[in-house]
Amino acid sequence: MVSEPLTVVGACHHDCPDTCSWEVSVQDGVAVGLRGNSRHPVTRGSLCPKVNRYLDRVYHPDRVMTPLRRIGAKGEAQFEEISWAEAIDQITERFTDRMAAGCPESILQFSFAGTQGLVQMGDTIDRLFDLIGASDIRRDLCGVSAFRGAARVLGTPYSIDPESMRHARTIVLWGTDTRLTNRHLWPTVEAARHAGATIIVIDPVRTETARAADLHIQPRPGTDVALVLGIVHVLDRDELIDREWIAGHTSGWDELAQGATMWPPGRAEEVCALPEGTVEMLARQLATQTPTALRTLVGPEHRRGGEEILRAVTMLAAVLGSWREFGGGFARSTAAWPETALAKTPRKPRPTFNMARLGEVLCAEDPTIDTLIVHNCNPAVIVPDQNSVLAGLAREDLFTVVIDQFINDTAAYADIVLPATTQIEQLDLVPSWGHLYLALNQPAIAPRGQALPNSEIARRIGAALGLEDELLYRSDEQVIRDALASGHPLLEGITYESLAEQGWQRLVVPEQARLYVDEIPGVTTERIRLGHLDDEPALALIDRQVDQRYPLTLISRKQVRTFLNSHYGGFADHLPPAGEPMLQMHAEDAGSRGIRTGDRVDVRNERGELTLTAQISDQLQPGLVAIPFGWWNDSTPQGRSVNVLTNAQVGRGDRGSAYFHDTFVEVTPHP
Repeated sequence: MVSEPLTVVGACHHDCPDTCSWEVSVQDGVAVGLRGNSRHPVTRGSLCPKVNRYLDRVYHPDRVMTPLRRIGAKGEAQFEEISWAEAIDQITERFTDRMAAGCPESILQFSFAGTQGLVQMGDTIDRLFDLIGASDIRRDLCGVSAFRGAARVLGTPYSIDPESMRHARTIVLWGTDTRLTNRHLWPTVEAARHAGATIIVIDPVRTETARAADLHIQPRPGTDVALVLGIVHVLDRDELIDREWIAGHTSGWDELAQGATMWPPGRAEEVCALPEGTVEMLARQLATQTPTALRTLVGPEHRRGGEEILRAVTMLAAVLGSWREFGGGFARSTAAWPETALAKTPRKPRPTFNMARLGEVLCAEDPTIDTLIVHNCNPAVIVPDQNSVLAGLAREDLFTVVIDQFINDTAAYADIVLPATTQIEQLDLVPSWGHLYLALNQPAIAPRGQALPNSEIARRIGAALGLEDELLYRSDEQVIRDALASGHPLLEGITYESLAEQGWQRLVVPEQARLYVDEIPGVTTERIRLGHLDDEPALALIDRQVDQRYPLTLISRKQVRTFLNSHYGGFADHLPPAGEPMLQMHAEDAGSRGIRTGDRVDVRNERGELTLTAQISDQLQPGLVAIPFGWWNDSTPQGRSVNVLTNAQVGRGDRGSAYFHDTFVEVTPHP
């Protein structure tokens, strides 16, 4: 007899600001349907193209269902099945040897945002490696430069509630392709437009969002600081600012204004390659058609000067006094809200390095890392300077463990692969960095095969090592309960039970609250810090001596809506019809090289080379080419992806995102 379907409420775990609430239909222990939760105020019943097919991932025939041990050469992806006991024994034998030798720091935990739930992203497994004393990475590959830029202005960089933007009358989407990478915000943007708002996109690329906007401003890549200074120049010159607001809420105005005097509109337009009158028009629109909301995410940060770009855009919101009216202000990541509210598991300091430098660290002449544990991440695809990363992974003396659901490009080099659960098989608390709702993801089905959550794998390794620590052995439910028990006003009335009943709850932020104007219980804001803006990186882009070997600038875009990041980049059903990444280039650059759409071309620089199919595109400016991010390495003849070309350089102090977009290449017809 067939039972009635059961509906289980959960939440998407992917690296995305939308953090959708979903409902899983389960019949006789099998998930038979997954849909967006129609009751959730942001999800509104709709999931994205990649997650609509999530059950295909859960039940994919290639899924890793048991622990595996390498039997071939590294990179060949040849494995044999072993038991969990054998896998844990081999891992703990290696760990014990390193710890007994007095060098636990030779063990490296490498993870990122493959799942963004509080528990499975890292709480328990981080605790394990804290206790061991292993090395760690600074997870700066994406978002940290943007965070640091905003934090230098705001202190704790609280974002306005993006839902409030429906009340704005000018919305600026600055370097963010909202319709593609933040699709559940777009209805809010459209609601504002229907109420009379003007939608402006500032982006070097004519993205899907730019095409849908009322106005697209297309500056030369990396010149955003010059654009901001030009706008501030006009605001100050034409008395379009509230000097009382600036005096009462900010510091450093004199330094900012002094720098802006050097950037009259004509100079800013020349450096940014914008039509005459653009800066004047923008300044008046932002200052007079209010409330004004400035929305940005992480797009502008991936270059030298990226942190300063985010600092500049944040300052512009302050100069405009955008927070004075509800619906206005600065909207970036909302992550500061749940991070402020939730109790945190204590951490222990460990040796760290920027994750963008993985290839350099693994290929050092006398490498300090000889044991690598990878979870929630596919570094063989996502880390820049890919040839170095793959060379490091191929080291015979490097013992590598990968926890994953599939044999991806990194797992192909592993000595041990451990089967991980999918989101519908594990419990987690999922905060959002794109709205103010917490979600409880409840497991809908039992783990398939022998798969285990990251947390349980950590507990088993810890037990085998004989580690004694109460926090390590908490259940997943207890980790969540402890996080919710902070007593913070933003969590008032939010309990494990209430989340289990509804699936999600909004943090307790007053509906009409205005940051930097109204008091919000439990939220302390600082005086906004303006000051001198560093325009040198923008000028250096204009003045740089072009290397005639590599005259074109490359950007690695998120542009394939069915995978975006590498999570689905190796699944045929998620790939576009062409089945391969394309090189986009402007007709002017293509014509001078004798290249037409459909031609095979070679893209090269000092780091590597790719053979791709060219696509002439009006989305790009002359001098700029684009290759999509996230494809697995078997998508090209070289067995490499776009990161074989990208720049792994990072900022001062080994902090911030790599300079992915400060990458220079040449494109020639393939022989």
